[in-house]
Amino acid sequence: MQHLWAPWRAQYFLQEKPKECIFCRMASQRGPDGNPATDEANHLLARDRTCFAVLNAFPYAGGHLMVAPYRHTGEIDDLTEDELKDLMVLARRCRQAIARAFKPRGFNIGLNLGEAAGAGITQHLHLHVVPRWSGDTNFMTVLSDVRVVTEGLKETYAKLAPYLQPTPS
Repeated sequence: MQHLWAPWRAQYFLQEKPKECIFCRMASQRGPDGNPATDEANHLLARDRTCFAVLNAFPYAGGHLMVAPYRHTGEIDDLTEDELKDLMVLARRCRQAIARAFKPRGFNIGLNLGEAAGAGITQHLHLHVVPRWSGDTNFMTVLSDVRVVTEGLKETYAKLAPYLQPTPS
């Protein structure tokens, strides 16, 4: 008999779910000196002008991250032109970082707007950047509704963070 081991998932199921938006909570948490003291704990990889990037706590594949605006909205029509541009520019930076760190064979990049479209969090839009490899969807997902992710979030964060350091202005 083989066992699947994913201890980080238990943390999600056992913790009390926050009432506030998780994206807003992560984006607003900072240390007393103004530096992002809790970014690593939140797996928040990059902070840009109007948006930020964070690892997905329940990834489809190792390196799966999300880019979200700081502003709380679930509607793409609510975003300003600058926010839309910044969202895509940061998504491109993230794709480049994942490409360097993980060497995937392809990517899925997109928004799920609304529950019917598959959005797990409908009130705060976020763009998914998912690295893909040939054959990365296997019988486990198809037959058992189980995903096997071979690396923990802490290790993934450590691999991606150096590639997403702030760009000089």
